[in-house]
Amino acid sequence: MTKIVINVCFGGFGLSDEGIARYAELKGITLVGKKSKWAGLDNYFSYWLNGKYWSPSDIARDDPALVATVEQLGEEADGICSALKVVEIPDDVAWQIEEYDGNERVAERHQTWR
Repeated sequence: MTKIVINVCFGGFGLSDEGIARYAELKGITLVGKKSKWAGLDNYFSYWLNGKYWSPSDIARDDPALVATVEQLGEEADGICSALKVVEIPDDVAWQIEEYDGNERVAERHQTWR
């Protein structure tokens, strides 16, 4: 079975600072957090890897370190507007994440034409 992390509430995928720290630990990477103001949040951190901006949105949703982070931390891994869940699907399924206003689901990939 393949494990995939999705967000199951409206808002969007994101990791908490604790989730980001655990993910970085599991991956063996060093992220530098820079405190800044964003959308009225006084304690917002942006993260940098090797001098380049890094975002949890860049993580593959089937990344074993991401899956382990969510399984280990539970709700503590959830970002500001997220409720993360690990979904299991058969290994042989070509999948994609579909979303509406940040609320996501895993769907089998198929061909589409316009």
